[in-house]
Amino acid sequence: MSNNTIARVSATQQIPEIMAELKAAAETLKEINWGVSVFGSARTKPGTPYYILSEAMGARLAKGGFTVIAGGGPGIMEAANKGAYQAGGNSVGLNIQLPKETTNNQYQTHSLNFDYFYSRKATFFMHSAAYIALPGGFGTLDEVLEVLTLVQTGKLAPAPIVLMGVEYWTGLLEWMKDHLIAQGLIGPHDLDLMTLTDDPNVVMAQIEEYRSNYSHLLDCEPALPE
Repeated sequence: MSNNTIARVSATQQIPEIMAELKAAAETLKEINWGVSVFGSARTKPGTPYYILSEAMGARLAKGGFTVIAGGGPGIMEAANKGAYQAGGNSVGLNIQLPKETTNNQYQTHSLNFDYFYSRKATFFMHSAAYIALPGGFGTLDEVLEVLTLVQTGKLAPAPIVLMGVEYWTGLLEWMKDHLIAQGLIGPHDLDLMTLTDDPNVVMAQIEEYRSNYSHLLDCEPALPE
């Protein structure tokens, strides 16, 4: 078998394994307060501007009483976990082994290990009061577009969705406006689901407002999108 060939496993075998991963995640998240999911690239180096911003955001969230939920790998994920961990807060890592992410970061108070992207991504949406995306690649784009789709379609409760990195994200938002809105492929106000900012104060204000207005949603146990 070639190194580039993926061994096929039947869905009959996969489904119980995915269910077990989701059950373990729900049990873990039930023990902690509501979280904020932070998305971003594994390739971002320590000491670079977006790494520093993610670390600072993780600390602010922890000090505000929120658990930080990140992918558990290096880069932006590590920075968010590190900020929360060193601030004395809960820091959840949703760890998955990938060719470019061979080790989990060390800044986790709660570690969950996944073999499947399906259950890992669902866990981000299971117990989050907000979503923050810093610059990243295909994985980050996948996570951002997934949460936008779930909120837009009402399968997930409304929640702050924040893009941090004005320079990085502006081109994508302009493309969405010029093509998706212009051609009627999304609603005229769908881009209002997102906030674009580099200011942690703006992020925290949105999340605090959400906590004040939607506390009844935050009292629920972890749940998957409908």
